[in-house]
Amino acid sequence: MADITAALVKELREKTNAGMMDCKRALTETGGDLQEAEDYLRKKGIAGASKKAARDANEGAVVACLSNDGKSGVLLEINCETDFVAKNETFQEFISGVAAHAVASGITSLEDLLASDYQGSSLEDFVKGKIAALGENLVVRRFEHFDVEGGGIAASYIHMAGRVGVLVDVGCGKEATAGDDRFREVVKDVTLHVAAAAPAGLSRDDIPAEVVAREKEIFTEQMKDKPANVIDKIVSGKLDKFFANSCLLEQGFIKDPDLSIKALLEAKGKELEDSIEVRRFARFALGEEV
Repeated sequence: MADITAALVKELREKTNAGMMDCKRALTETGGDLQEAEDYLRKKGIAGASKKAARDANEGAVVACLSNDGKSGVLLEINCETDFVAKNETFQEFISGVAAHAVASGITSLEDLLASDYQGSSLEDFVKGKIAALGENLVVRRFEHFDVEGGGIAASYIHMAGRVGVLVDVGCGKEATAGDDRFREVVKDVTLHVAAAAPAGLSRDDIPAEVVAREKEIFTEQMKDKPANVIDKIVSGKLDKFFANSCLLEQGFIKDPDLSIKALLEAKGKELEDSIEVRRFARFALGEEV
């Protein structure tokens, strides 16, 4: 049997908010497997679904940049070792420059971005030079590049001084709509919502089948004492609630929780006599597990 250490119990408590003895018992029952222990607690009704809120000790910033025409945008997470350096003017100029280069280059992968020409060398070598200048390790950790096809715009939002960043691709049917202030306002609202609500995917199709199966198993176990003829209905309702919490289009709009994002887009589209859709989004939180 695995050694149930205090550190392992602490990690499970942080993930589930369950009591120390409950966490220790769950780890003992599951042989020290952290994921199985979390599921054990949820099946017992002791813990809620994990939000995967555990954060690494990385500092740095999430940064975004858009092209002048709004047809492309990038989102990057660039890490350093301390908050002191993250707030340093040199570091801030560095990450802004990298973001501007990323959107101008049209590059779509992190590997190609690091290999690209930047101020007389590869970006990877330029970063090494900055490490020497700042005295801390620097890592361009992840990168997303959106190019808008057809009508619509890319938009971004940076929250909490770079601790959370969002990039969205929002489409419309008419090119004129993309320049309408009402369209741009709803796009801004979507970026704010994604930053606050942290959806796991755009729609149900984006939630991995194994995640759905795991939730269904947990819900079924929670309902095992209910009459057999109502279990499926209850589990189905719980899954609908799970999707409503996880999928952007089904989430209640942060400014009006009774209105889903899908309904918000439909209403704004009707007002503009056009169709509006969120095609994709990216959300980075500094140091999160990926």
